[in-house]
Amino acid sequence: MTVVIKMLGTVIGIGSGFVATKVLDKVWEKGTGHKPPKDPTNLEASLRDTLVFALVASGVGAVVQVFTQRYTQKAIARFNNSPEKV
Repeated sequence: MTVVIKMLGTVIGIGSGFVATKVLDKVWEKGTGHKPPKDPTNLEASLRDTLVFALVASGVGAVVQVFTQRYTQKAIARFNNSPEKV
């Protein structure tokens, strides 16, 4: 069962990362008035905007990763403390 919980944690991490990316894109677009500068070679976006977006996106990604890993570990610990009896 631990393997299933780990796989579920991975799926939840991917899904929450996808949702966080979409939310960040919408917030960036609403706050700045233009699309997020995802391509670092695009010279139309300013270097400042590109760097700020990269830092914010990295921070959001790290937070999502920490939350999903912690909650997966809590679920594994909870399962190990009270495994199902067959």
